Amino acid sequence: MDSTRRMPRVGILFRPQLPPERLRDFVTSAEAAGLDDLWMWEDCFLEGGLTTAAAALAWSSSLRIGLGLMPVPLRNPALAAMEVATLARLFPGRFVPAVGHGVLPWMEQVGARVPSPMTLLREWVTATRSLLRGDAVTVSGQYVRLDDVALDWPPAAVPPLLVGARGPKTLALAGELADGLVLDAGISAHGVRQAVDRAAARRPHEVVVNVLCGGGPGSTERIQAELAESAEPLSTRAAVGSPEEVAGTVRSFAAAGATTVVLQPTADDPDVAATIRLASAARTVLHSDRPVA
Repeated sequence: MDSTRRMPRVGILFRPQLPPERLRDFVTSAEAAGLDDLWMWEDCFLEGGLTTAAAALAWSSSLRIGLGLMPVPLRNPALAAMEVATLARLFPGRFVPAVGHGVLPWMEQVGARVPSPMTLLREWVTATRSLLRGDAVTVSGQYVRLDDVALDWPPAAVPPLLVGARGPKTLALAGELADGLVLDAGISAHGVRQAVDRAAARRPHEVVVNVLCGGGPGSTERIQAELAESAEPLSTRAAVGSPEEVAGTVRSFAAAGATTVVLQPTADDPDVAATIRLASAARTVLHSDRPVA
């Protein structure tokens, strides 16, 4: 991203530790706050990502809804492509799916762990992107096997398919095959720059970064308790303080290559409404003092 020309998207994360019945109020609050995105993820054994994404899309009109991540061992690529294509047709331009290996102990717990997660991810992303483009796909891979499969209702506007990545091999795969990458909370702006370099995509690439954030009393302490210990200062890995300070953190991630910064409440945030308000106020600050540097 050319940070002197493009403003990063600012989003908020609905964590699956919140009960599903709180999603609607969260979505409407995020949209009323003027945020660009609402993201969610799929952890075992909490909430279904595609189910909650469909509800969030239906309950909003301007928010872009991101799902990061869906674990590929849990879904046949033909079924995943059907689900993604349906949402893309129902809500054009507003749904961004992301996939990844899944947490390997959980994948083993449900009998879905494979000997070569990298091979599965490569085969899965390749096949699913082809299906979403409307191609008829025949493939006999180590894990993905399709015989002349094509979607009857491919999306008119193909949504980007992102990959969640940590290690260098997965980052390289995201840069080679996917339309972008999703990076975990706890990474610093310097870490984002390194990840973008390792992905080394040769085409426009979305870079979504989750950044821990809190808007109420004790938020700094809760963030410190959730993050792994690091020699890097908290201010380089989390968004805390005033709207101006949070906006400054978003700027630093944008300058490192993030195109979307998703502010993430802690799992035990007692006042997510305050965190939504802080995210909104930081976005207002960002848009009041262009360009991003």
